[in-house]
Amino acid sequence: MMRCWKAWCVCVLVISNTAPAHATGTCTKVDVELLPAANDNLFAPQIVAWVEDTSGRYIETAFITAATGTYGIGNRPGRFDFNSGPGWPYGARITVFPIWSHRHGLSWERVVFQDGNDSNLSPALINESAESHFCNFLQSSGATQTTLTCVEQSRWTDKGRFDASSRSLYPPRQDITVTGPSDDDSVAQFDVLNPFDAVSAATPAVGAPHTFHWLTPESLPIGNYVLMVEVSRELDMNAAYNPTVFPSPLVSYGDFGVPYRGQPSVLYRVPFTIGADPTVATGGDYVGYGDPNGIDGDIRLPDATITVGVPGSGAERLAVLPASTPGARVRVSATPQDDLAPPASPGSLQATDVTGSRVTLAFIAPGDDGNVGQATRYEIRYLANAPLTADNFDAAVPVNARLTPSTSGAEQTFQIDGLLPETEYNIGIRAIDDCRNPGPLAIVSVQTADAPVDACFIATAAYGSIMANDVQLLRRFRDQMLRRTVLGELAVEGYYTFGAAVSGAIGESDLLRATARRALAPIVSRVRESTP
Repeated sequence: MMRCWKAWCVCVLVISNTAPAHATGTCTKVDVELLPAANDNLFAPQIVAWVEDTSGRYIETAFITAATGTYGIGNRPGRFDFNSGPGWPYGARITVFPIWSHRHGLSWERVVFQDGNDSNLSPALINESAESHFCNFLQSSGATQTTLTCVEQSRWTDKGRFDASSRSLYPPRQDITVTGPSDDDSVAQFDVLNPFDAVSAATPAVGAPHTFHWLTPESLPIGNYVLMVEVSRELDMNAAYNPTVFPSPLVSYGDFGVPYRGQPSVLYRVPFTIGADPTVATGGDYVGYGDPNGIDGDIRLPDATITVGVPGSGAERLAVLPASTPGARVRVSATPQDDLAPPASPGSLQATDVTGSRVTLAFIAPGDDGNVGQATRYEIRYLANAPLTADNFDAAVPVNARLTPSTSGAEQTFQIDGLLPETEYNIGIRAIDDCRNPGPLAIVSVQTADAPVDACFIATAAYGSIMANDVQLLRRFRDQMLRRTVLGELAVEGYYTFGAAVSGAIGESDLLRATARRALAPIVSRVRESTP
């Protein structure tokens, strides 16, 4: 049996002793409850859950925390053993979910630094671009500081490029698009190559029960299955796993951050049944752990190297659920659903704010059955400079907007970033119900605004584009260096006062543009030499 997800197909082998599949219009809603344990550790646990059949064949991922599922920490530039810290931007964390990554059967080209040197923690400035999530760790005020400050001028990173000669078992990050010429063409593919957008969610808060939902595919037969939950946590140290065993790598800037490699991921396993009637199943203690180096997907049996009895650490990363079966850490409830009516179309879709790179849209929420109830999720896609229809919607560019459905009739908004200026975008949204039935499309056409006027007036006029690499370099020097001193700030303010008028004259004359470029050349050269 073949089930297609986006542009990829995942083969699901159906064993012969299962009962027939659900009837059309029905499915089973699987609710999974767990409790991430509180701990003094700075980092919350990362969690992935997937479903297998009783013979161990992977079926589908039901839930994955956004650090891996959206922000791509498993497949990003840099060595996997780079140090870590809050907002840390580099290092392919292949140790986060080694069991899951070897089970799902997918792979992607590996993302490396643009210069190909994955041991370099200080990538070339010309290869960096604006960052929307991580921090540039070089903004740390001290070489061993572990708490990074994500101030605006530090949000520049090398997004990397695909290396066709090597593969990764983790998807690239999905939250970015090309932001300038410093980005490799690979970046434009990141968001459409990640198949886990529908099940990726923010890391659950520690100390409180958390429930996520998985809707069975229509073609999935009723029968017996297994929910696997893999949980990892950075800096979860003990006598067997600590910086002495896994020290900082000997690389340039290797003393920034701290070694993160503590105890490996641990696995919880819950057999459950999908049938004609509701079922409930629970699972208790962990059943094994993953490879500390992320090299294989083997399940290592519980042993004395994993901490027990310490809340939030090792075997206790998931706490015992209150008001449940004694000792239960994961509770699985499978409830059949009859859902013959699809959702209605989102109402009154319109753009409420438009800039050169961002569009904010509003609509009236539909229900789960027509305009009754609450939809399960939304699917949003767009096409640039081309009509969008129901026939080509599945091939359009997906939008990763973290949009939680509201009750029918409520107004909802979402935002699309990373757009091009002066471009027509046809944007569509549809609601999905409990059984994955899609409702009708709502489509709106939006024209983005002109390119914004940048404050780097003279350099922009001289080079002819705010996207020129040298303009980006000068802008970063302005933000990161000049504004850190009183004299530098005065120089910037004076430049803003007179720069616009001067740039107007430069922009109108090819001769003055060439003269300005020659004048700026030694400044650019000095900035390159002085910038780490």
